[in-house]
Amino acid sequence: MNNQDTTAVLSPSSVQADEMATSSQSASATSATGLPGGPAKPAATEKASEKKKTGRLGEAKRFKIFCGSANNALAEEICKFVGVPLGETRLQRFSDGEVHFQLLENVRGADVFLVQPTCFPVDQHLVELLIMMDALKRASAGRITVVIPYYGYARQDRKDRPRVAITSKLVADLLTTAGANRALLVDLHAAQIQGFFNIPVDHLFASPVLVSYFREMNLPNLTVVSPDAGGVERARFFAKKLDVPLAIVDKRRTDINVTEVMNVIGDVRGRTCLILDDIIDTAGTLVKTADALLAQGADKVYACATHAVLSGPAVDRIANSRLEELIVTNTIPLREDAQRVAKIKVLSIAGLLGRAIESIHMETSVSTLFN
Repeated sequence: MNNQDTTAVLSPSSVQADEMATSSQSASATSATGLPGGPAKPAATEKASEKKKTGRLGEAKRFKIFCGSANNALAEEICKFVGVPLGETRLQRFSDGEVHFQLLENVRGADVFLVQPTCFPVDQHLVELLIMMDALKRASAGRITVVIPYYGYARQDRKDRPRVAITSKLVADLLTTAGANRALLVDLHAAQIQGFFNIPVDHLFASPVLVSYFREMNLPNLTVVSPDAGGVERARFFAKKLDVPLAIVDKRRTDINVTEVMNVIGDVRGRTCLILDDIIDTAGTLVKTADALLAQGADKVYACATHAVLSGPAVDRIANSRLEELIVTNTIPLREDAQRVAKIKVLSIAGLLGRAIESIHMETSVSTLFN
């Protein structure tokens, strides 16, 4: 008797039925466990995981503000305006003057704003700024924005005589090399300095703060005066905002910090004049301009400037001048002897800088602050 083949031959319909059953069982297991063949994953665990992920994203988007020793008061005022505590640091010096800087809090992934004007002593504060940026970069800060209310070395922005340095370009390169990702500057001596940077630059003007002050003063027969040809654009903007005429003083510089007023362009007779400048250093130009305006028949002379450098004999010159009042901002801390001069008044730009910092962090327009 021959053996018969007992191998079962499955019909196509039977194979399809088997596959459907297997697929159904696999789907049930996946639905019950969250992962095929794994333990069950409760819905609460999924929500906690998502919440943790969101928290990490929120932490990465935080921003911090630090400062050096140049203008701690302004940095604290900015922090108060934006509602962020000033970052904790330790700034010390070795016996030979070298800077030792340490961050005392975590900045990994943070959006950091470093407030430091490069005012007197300029070299010391500039080196501090570079060292602080290097520390932030090595601490893995997400983005470093240098907030420089007063940009030192800005007056050497071109080769105006043979064999001289263009220091404003040099400082821009140093800041970028040290680790700056952005720069926030106030009233540069020359607007084209923005082009010296290979990083984004936000250039603010203190004019909104100053314009508001003089609007409230409501001075009669006001004329805005530019003390030199280089400041005409700034003075024209100021005069337009106040809706008053503009005059220009033809100034010829005979040497560093030495100027000679040549002529007044415009009618200032019987007018209240407001001299507008970006920097007041030794105040020689300011005092000579005021004298020239009064000699041309001006009734009273006021002055305002963003940066009160006030070096050398500046304070004595202002105190003994025929100026009615000098208005400056706190981009640079005022010298102690200048604080005792009644003619000098300081306005704060902390709100302006605070709003700019918020706009940069939130990636919104900064240009609205020009108004």
